[in-house]
Amino acid sequence: MTTPHHQVALVTAQMRTAADALVGASVWSMSAPEAATTLLELGRLKAQVVELKTRVAAHADEVQVGTDVGATSTSNWYAHQTRETRSAAYRTVRRGYDLGIYDRVRSGLARGDLRLEQADVIIRSIKALPDGLDPDLLIKAEEHLVTAAEEHDAKRLTILGRRLLEVIAPDLADQHESDLLEREEAKAAQACRLTMSDDGHGKVHGRFTLPALQAAELKKMLLALAAPKHLAATHGPGMERRPGPERMGRAFCELIDRISAKDLPQLGGRDATIVVTIDHDTFLGRLDKAGVIDTGERISAAAARRLACTARIIPVVLGADSEVLDVGRARRFFTKAQLTAMTLRDGGCVTEGCDWPPWMCHAHHWTRWADGGPSDLGNAGLLCPRHHARAHDPAYAMEQHHSGEVTFTRRQ
Repeated sequence: MTTPHHQVALVTAQMRTAADALVGASVWSMSAPEAATTLLELGRLKAQVVELKTRVAAHADEVQVGTDVGATSTSNWYAHQTRETRSAAYRTVRRGYDLGIYDRVRSGLARGDLRLEQADVIIRSIKALPDGLDPDLLIKAEEHLVTAAEEHDAKRLTILGRRLLEVIAPDLADQHESDLLEREEAKAAQACRLTMSDDGHGKVHGRFTLPALQAAELKKMLLALAAPKHLAATHGPGMERRPGPERMGRAFCELIDRISAKDLPQLGGRDATIVVTIDHDTFLGRLDKAGVIDTGERISAAAARRLACTARIIPVVLGADSEVLDVGRARRFFTKAQLTAMTLRDGGCVTEGCDWPPWMCHAHHWTRWADGGPSDLGNAGLLCPRHHARAHDPAYAMEQHHSGEVTFTRRQ
């Protein structure tokens, strides 16, 4: 090991020696006031050590430490030597360069007055300011946030940092905020995600990512349904508790149930409503046979009867082999009743090997309407958009099979 000569190297070695002396030291006998003071001082010491570490790391990068042993960069060398991740090592070096630019932040850390999280927020907030600002305004911004850090943690500083331009250049603030919000909203729209997974035991688990506006709308609707006043009115007294995860989950279910059929979008010419098939005796309460949703899930007879109390009922008469009887009409387009019947009969695209669900399919005339084909169930089947286009493509021949499925082959 190299013998230290530089002041920073000497003091660092002394601090290491002092820290080694405390490895086996017990803290149980410290009084409460002494423990409180020591804890605060250790926080200040940590900030000072971090500032010194980043300053040395930037200098090490400048003198290309690690290149003599074949490392591609100082940060990679440091990551290998300390078993830190490369990203963490890179941030240490990068922070050292940043602190060389933002001297007031560096001084705050060096004195132990700032915490690392606060320093990072301040630097990030200043970097987010528009390009081309007067250097004096940047200095003013840094001073403002360093002063604010005396009373606010990193989270609050982040909020203040977003309004920084209002303090240093109020005449530019509105336009900058508008531009910033537009960029954020565009990114949020691209980041929208929804995943749902059925666990096979009656529950579906999911995660979502929403833009802030739609998330606020959803939260407000759920809180309205989960509010103690609403629950007390609908479930009786004793429900006046703060909404928790279970309450919010039930509110989400109620919100879905409250959506009117007339407000639902159209899918393949049909409302995006749930179709439940149940036995007539089950519907009348004489049997408890499970109902089947058109998406494939099964629900209890009680749940099916509950839906029947509030939903529009479309009776469908089935033959002996569960065949949907013809409900054809003398018209060009299929009726909603016919589309519902096809949903129950076909269960999706009837092309062999296709798994598209019925609510995403089109109703197709096997014999074209223009060629005299009637709009009845015997002359109709569900095809997904891709196979529907293929059915009308003269480059393909379509063959119907006794199973009800169809296949396509390219003509020679």
